[in-house]
Amino acid sequence: MNLFAPIPKDDPAAQGTRPLADRMRPRTLDEFVGQEHLVGPGKPLRVQIERDDPTSMIFWGPPGTGKTTLAKIIARITKADFIEFSAVLAGIKEIKQVMSDADRARQYGTRTIVFVDEIHRFNKAQQDAFLPHVEKGSIRLIGATTENPSFEINSALLSRCRVYLLKPLTEDEIVLLLRRALSDAERGLGPMHLEASEESLRKIAAYSSGDARSAYNVLEVAAALSSSPSKDARLAASPPAATAITEATIQEALQKRVLLYDKGGEEHYNIISALHKSVRNSDPDAALYWLARMLEAGEDPLYIARRVVRMAVEDIGLAEPNALALCMAARDAVDFIGMPEGNLALAQAVVYLSVAPKSNALYTAYGAVQQDVEQTTAEPVPLHLRNAPTALMKGLGYGKGYQYAHDTKDKVADMQCLPDSLRNRVYYRPTNEGVEKRIRERLEEIKRLRSGLG
Repeated sequence: MNLFAPIPKDDPAAQGTRPLADRMRPRTLDEFVGQEHLVGPGKPLRVQIERDDPTSMIFWGPPGTGKTTLAKIIARITKADFIEFSAVLAGIKEIKQVMSDADRARQYGTRTIVFVDEIHRFNKAQQDAFLPHVEKGSIRLIGATTENPSFEINSALLSRCRVYLLKPLTEDEIVLLLRRALSDAERGLGPMHLEASEESLRKIAAYSSGDARSAYNVLEVAAALSSSPSKDARLAASPPAATAITEATIQEALQKRVLLYDKGGEEHYNIISALHKSVRNSDPDAALYWLARMLEAGEDPLYIARRVVRMAVEDIGLAEPNALALCMAARDAVDFIGMPEGNLALAQAVVYLSVAPKSNALYTAYGAVQQDVEQTTAEPVPLHLRNAPTALMKGLGYGKGYQYAHDTKDKVADMQCLPDSLRNRVYYRPTNEGVEKRIRERLEEIKRLRSGLG
């Protein structure tokens, strides 16, 4: 096998056997979507490519943002041989062999780009093996990493490379790629005659969290689920009507399999449900009855203790913060002294929970947060909230604009801590019950202080 064979052109015969994400990989900068801060007109990476600057580089960014694609585009534009390494599989022996071949190729005027995926997985010795060849210009090294190169790449190698930070793709960019895949008859899903609504594509985009590969994979599964052309349709003279990829199909493509585990019979779950709901309804007598029914029937007391702890955080929360501590103490007592003595510790816990002020504000708040995490793009942490322990990170703007709350008069800074898409979102809404009343008053005070700073 010739390591220096030119990058093969797409083989139409093999298109159907390759994943959609690979088939739709952009071949030119004009096809490339995203990373406008790097490849837009006049931007640093585009200028470096257009000038054919041979400097080695590191692409740092999340999965599916175009690191491998950019490396291949650079090889095409600069007419260089492209060798791809996986840091998971390659060792010192393979590196040295490729470097030796690259040295010989250079003598004949052939340039070589060595692309190392997951370069952070190379150890120090493996990374050092590249140094002399990068120094001599025998190769142009392009490394891709999802990890911070300040910590994962040797300083000697890092100093010889330019670091480019790739950002997660926006929802609009993901939707553009998905529409392109649906309509592309050469490499995409065009021959399947599929269509999808804007809302459906945005649902995939939100799920992918800026990862184009993940979005393509979901679309490919949804397409397979939607398309089952009949023989008559394939033989029809007129082209078949477009098939819609429905919301239900996309949900099926996105779904995570949940495996149910039935530890006991129906009555087991009925009684624990009765105990929980009695506590929630502030009925200590009913709570004690259902607790005794479970304990006397031989239920595992630690199972009950775990559920009681859950009741403390779900139905009491910050209305009575001591509830959680008391329930944890009951669990420890059961574990320490065993049964039947431990039954009184559990009885004490369920009565305490029953008479305590109730609030599900924290439970509701976390549910809302969980929904946003699952259904919105996972935006990067704002730069001003990131630490900057290295010069590279400082140069990229890490920590810039951070306001240290303790330096302010009232210990409250006018600083946004949520991502831009969730700015001003309110999740936790304390009630007037118990301690939460004081918490609500404190939050209102913080809001007034912050508005006075704006």
